[in-house]
Amino acid sequence: MPFDLPVQFFQQIPDSILLEKRKTLFSKYNINTVCSSARCPNLSRCLKDNTATFLILGDICTRKCLFCAVDKGAPDELDDNEALNIALAIESMGLAYAVITSVTRDDLLDYGCSQFIKVLRSIRSLGKDTKIELLIPDFSGSFDALHKIVYEKPDCLAHNLEMVKRLYPELRRDSSFYDRSLAVLRSIKALDPAMPVKSGIMLGLGEKKDEVIKVLRDLKSVDCDIITLGQYLSPSKRHFPVKRFLDREEFIEYRNIALDLGFKAVLSGPLVRSSYKAEETYRRLKGFK
Repeated sequence: MPFDLPVQFFQQIPDSILLEKRKTLFSKYNINTVCSSARCPNLSRCLKDNTATFLILGDICTRKCLFCAVDKGAPDELDDNEALNIALAIESMGLAYAVITSVTRDDLLDYGCSQFIKVLRSIRSLGKDTKIELLIPDFSGSFDALHKIVYEKPDCLAHNLEMVKRLYPELRRDSSFYDRSLAVLRSIKALDPAMPVKSGIMLGLGEKKDEVIKVLRDLKSVDCDIITLGQYLSPSKRHFPVKRFLDREEFIEYRNIALDLGFKAVLSGPLVRSSYKAEETYRRLKGFK
């Protein structure tokens, strides 16, 4: 049964109870979320706002980025019920806006593209007017996979650059490439100029100011609409260490620079993450109340 309750109701429930309710729901439908898998610092806030970012294609990534908390290794077989279960969970939660992302699956022939499409179609098949944001991997540069995703017309399509170009060889190893990620964003707009496009980067990894500005200019050059900038927090001692904690004033400065460059929406702050205030940002972008 759908919750069918206003967000204000959830804001009155203690975090611990909300967390247990969510865990029970996600366990029932065998669902993974970035909120838990990536140890997001905004977990409690998102619980109270009745939002979540769903993680598909399992919870084990085939790449070995040094900054990410998601488990790495050999993934399990795909769950045939994943698409329907996520749709049912979204209906139960009464979500007006859903963010779907995934681990990277270089082991799959289509890199997981078809699973994104199944999930999107499954959500829409329930007849709800839920807006859907897809946060996709680079599909190993497959234009065919990207074309199929764009053809489905998600309400917003995102792909994160994650960091400045200089740091890619060290932190993303030899499986992810800055120029390829930038090409993903460029191709989305080439296929559908009206599609809202979003990207994000982390700060505090050792980047320099001029490198950050270069990323912003690169993103604007491919007509990216929305940009998120947040503080990198190392998930554990085994991961890449934080090189520097930025002051709030620096985040404000980068926000102003991005707005001056012409981005339509900018979220910049210590706890900002890819899906932070995703629904609010989308509605502001589209002129909704």
